[in-house]
Amino acid sequence: MLEPVAVPLWLFLPIAAFALWSLLDRLLIPSARWVLRRRVNRLIDQVNRRLQVEIRPFQLTKRQVLIDRLIYDPQVVAAANEHALAAKVPRDVVMSDVRRYANEIVPAFNAYFYFRIGYLLARAFARALYRVRLGIADDAALAAVGQDATVVFVMNHRSNMDYVLVAFLAADRTALSYAVGEWARVWPLQTLIKAMGAYFVRRDSNDPLYRRVLERYVHMATEAGVAQAMYPEGGLTRDGKLRPPRLGLLDYALKSFDPSGPRDIVFVPVGINYDRVLEDRTQLRAADPAAERRSGGYAIRTTLRFAGRNLRQMLGGSWYRFGYACVNFGRPVSARAWLAQHAAQFGGDLRPLTRERRFEAVALLARDLMDAIGQVVPVLPVSLVSTVLLQAGQPLDELELKARCQALADALRAGGARIYVPRDDRDYAIHVGLRMLRLRRLVTASDEGLYSPATAETPLLLYYANAIAHLPRGPVAPEAHTPGH
Repeated sequence: MLEPVAVPLWLFLPIAAFALWSLLDRLLIPSARWVLRRRVNRLIDQVNRRLQVEIRPFQLTKRQVLIDRLIYDPQVVAAANEHALAAKVPRDVVMSDVRRYANEIVPAFNAYFYFRIGYLLARAFARALYRVRLGIADDAALAAVGQDATVVFVMNHRSNMDYVLVAFLAADRTALSYAVGEWARVWPLQTLIKAMGAYFVRRDSNDPLYRRVLERYVHMATEAGVAQAMYPEGGLTRDGKLRPPRLGLLDYALKSFDPSGPRDIVFVPVGINYDRVLEDRTQLRAADPAAERRSGGYAIRTTLRFAGRNLRQMLGGSWYRFGYACVNFGRPVSARAWLAQHAAQFGGDLRPLTRERRFEAVALLARDLMDAIGQVVPVLPVSLVSTVLLQAGQPLDELELKARCQALADALRAGGARIYVPRDDRDYAIHVGLRMLRLRRLVTASDEGLYSPATAETPLLLYYANAIAHLPRGPVAPEAHTPGH
């Protein structure tokens, strides 16, 4: 009974592998999961104690459970049946499309990744490129938002850095669930983005079945109180100006909203601006129908050249960060209060309205939100200097340039604009803006010390001037125009 048994090597190897897998599956993996789950739960409790908007149970639900809930939502099932009948295809085929859409949309939020890895990466990346500043935040109004409310941050969209910047600056308030465009659906980026709680949106999809699945997911997340971040403009600005709002996601969030229910929807306007937008030339080219379309290979080569040039400047000690990046948080807008204010026009509840009337109400709210966003877009040095140089129509010496920038800043401030002044020193702020434009060769200097826009770069200067073009300008006392005031 104790005699050795000879086993062929070809049989021994699979037996050993099976034994090892059984050991891992039954003993080691469950133990590791228990330890990891304990650490994650401890982190969630720790984070929830300091967040203004806690992580919701919906975000901690297993992803497959949420996918199944979305697939078998009564409205999604009804839409799938209608689509199958209309297209004369088997219902199983349509439901496979529904499952694919649900898998694409539903995020895989990981609290540990969000607060222990994603936050640190976002902070390091943002600070490496920009001098990041939180301009204003109405802390009292934000603190007054009810704990049960669904908070939706609505913001202008200038750069794909917006995702990184706002997630970093809002991390002490909540864990944001972003609506992200299809540009991010590439491996491994999409895995990282889903772990951060974002959900993907096909912004120009005309597939009614897909739109219904997306609508029901947004409804589920909003009803569960998940803090979200949306771009009402629906995409990046092409010319630097604020774009007209698109209504899709706002309509999905409000379509089934019960004003007398236990959970309000509170929109927080967010204004973002940069001294340099990484995609500025790309967006200008995209807005020009006559511009030659570039291939993916060209984009990769350009990106590598850009990174290599900046790396050389870093090693040579001549590199500057890309100026300031500033975020302002405005006064929250309650959907419940807004509907009550417009009760005479829309009855105080969107649910009984026809589709046309509901869209009319949502469009009005979207315009109000875009106005609120526009009011808190920060005025930064590059936008200020670009505006003055374009409006001057003639070369300016540094003294005259600073005097005009001071006058414009006073007029904007009198109109209610939020101006970020580095070091509380306007002279320094104007110097920083001019230096950034000269480093990029957007502004030329003559031998006499006169500054003027580089002729070929006028569209790019206009792009930065347009960031504040919507801001009203108030009356300024004559003495405010004097240099050195």
